[in-house]
Amino acid sequence: MEYRDYYKILGVDKNADEKEIKRAYRRLARQYHPDVNPGNKQAEERFKEINEAYEVLSDPEKRRKYDQLGANWQAYQRTGADPSGFDWSQWMAGGPGGSRVRVEVGDIEDLFGESGFSDFFQAIFGGGGFRTATGARARPQARRGRDVEQPVQITLEEAFHGTQRILSIDGRRLEVKIPPGVRTGSRVRVAGEGYPGAGDGPAGDLYLVVEVLPHPIFERDGDDLRCEVPISLTTAVLGGEVTVPTLTGRGVLRIPEGTQPGQVFRLRGQGMPNLRNPNERGNLLVKVKVQLPEKLTEEQRRLFRQLASLEQRS
Repeated sequence: MEYRDYYKILGVDKNADEKEIKRAYRRLARQYHPDVNPGNKQAEERFKEINEAYEVLSDPEKRRKYDQLGANWQAYQRTGADPSGFDWSQWMAGGPGGSRVRVEVGDIEDLFGESGFSDFFQAIFGGGGFRTATGARARPQARRGRDVEQPVQITLEEAFHGTQRILSIDGRRLEVKIPPGVRTGSRVRVAGEGYPGAGDGPAGDLYLVVEVLPHPIFERDGDDLRCEVPISLTTAVLGGEVTVPTLTGRGVLRIPEGTQPGQVFRLRGQGMPNLRNPNERGNLLVKVKVQLPEKLTEEQRRLFRQLASLEQRS
């Protein structure tokens, strides 16, 4: 039997904590998932290795046993002895010094059949439910299926109004609604649409991990939106009205006399809907950019000189 280095499979250090292991697993699982690599047998095998490694390293009891085995295996290798002579019996599930550990992961077997785990895993930790004295397979312990994460990109307009996506998960077609107010990092839960459970256990959940794409006009700040609007010098000096963009059309902003460059005005209720209460909306924060004329007519120059003369007298 061949020893399997689960730390190497996940690309983590042997002292890696739970968060590092989980982060490495999620990254690799997304990369090699069968839905992303249809028909790719190499990716399929890699996906099985990744899940097997995570099943061991994410379980404190299994990891403790695996680390003890690894230390003994490395010590045996350092002696230069024949690798085939290593005594595996003391480490096998149900063997001397070991306790029978039943595999409690449904997703690998559901995807790939009962051969989803390696001989090494099944020998050390048990596999897919053990056999009874009569040779019949015992009923596997009920266990909730693993959750599935699916990244999804949406526009700011879709985040404002709410939208939907049609997904294909293990051959199933799902129409998923994304509520108004989501932001980058929001997780939209779809109950019971993850991997099937083991035995009579319930299925896991599907989580859409949202990424809101950048917008050419608006910058998001929580539930508020920010934008910049150009105004003329005369509007800044004398006041007036300008049209501003919003996600529901166009609005009117009143510019008071003597507005300074970079001044920010608040349009209440013109921002993003609140995810928990879509009837509440943030604000639109409009920064004015005063545009100076690049070319002046003779009449404009005359008037500006007159203005400059008046300023000098005051």
